[in-house]
Amino acid sequence: MDEKLLRESLGRALDWHEAHVDWKKTFQGIPAKDLGRRPKGAKHSPWELLEHMRIATWDILEFSRNPKHVSPDWPQGYWPSGPQPPNAAAWQKSVKALEHDLDGMRKLVNDPQTDLLAPIPGGSGQTILREALLIADHNAYHLGQLVLVRRLLGCWPER
Repeated sequence: MDEKLLRESLGRALDWHEAHVDWKKTFQGIPAKDLGRRPKGAKHSPWELLEHMRIATWDILEFSRNPKHVSPDWPQGYWPSGPQPPNAAAWQKSVKALEHDLDGMRKLVNDPQTDLLAPIPGGSGQTILREALLIADHNAYHLGQLVLVRRLLGCWPER
């Protein structure tokens, strides 16, 4: 196995746009009036999806690098309290925090000192490999939801 290639592939999977829409573009250009709107037929607003991704990514990263980390209660701890951002700055702050934590997982995965297959201390058999794939899979799922929500709201740029 080419370990360097594996690490690079995992790092790219955290935000790649080779098979999915670029995650950063997915969060750009949403009118402020739509950030907290749940369109008919959708359970979540753009804000709820962003915050859920941010919280889950942060939790998985912290679990991966801190054996004393305590995860939020499921499910309420993984979702914001309502569909609206609390203030005008919250959206960009959340995007930046998500980016920061994705960078943190990428650094962890790319660190040659990180054993990708060793059980994580404090876990129940999870590995860094599993957690990196979990973030990539989880975020791809919710990015797809966000694209659909944006289409329903009429604020997705058709290409």
